[in-house]
Amino acid sequence: MAEKTFESQMERLEEIVRLLEKGEAPLGDSIKLFEEGTKLSAALGKMLDKAEQKVTVMQENVQGELTEQPFDVEEAGK
Repeated sequence: MAEKTFESQMERLEEIVRLLEKGEAPLGDSIKLFEEGTKLSAALGKMLDKAEQKVTVMQENVQGELTEQPFDVEEAGK
């Protein structure tokens, strides 16, 4: 089975939130939905972390030209 996209997982998480907010599901179903939502949230967080690591920062060099530099998490925090 193909890997689910970020967007499809986010849609499912939003659906779970709507279902839980309605409060109409039986307790057992609500717990299963909550567990699924928690797993989706963790998976989406990992996907975002991975995407952040791929981000590049455009920096202006001495001649005024833009050069592409890899995103440095440690430097960004300073």
